[in-house]
Amino acid sequence: MNKFALLLVIIGALNWGLFGLFQIDLIGTLFGGASTLASRIVYTLIGLAGIYAIRYLISERETETT
Repeated sequence: MNKFALLLVIIGALNWGLFGLFQIDLIGTLFGGASTLASRIVYTLIGLAGIYAIRYLISERETETT
């Protein structure tokens, strides 16, 4: 689960990087547009993976302070 979440976060970061540099929405391009059901599912999974990844920030702080 951790590796899958990390993979989704990386895909999301690459997508934002491509969008910021070249205005290319890779997820939207691959799945037929930003508003298709498939794209919205992928965007949602990436968002959930980002929320899941917050625990790594919290766990690092807990181990540094102890």
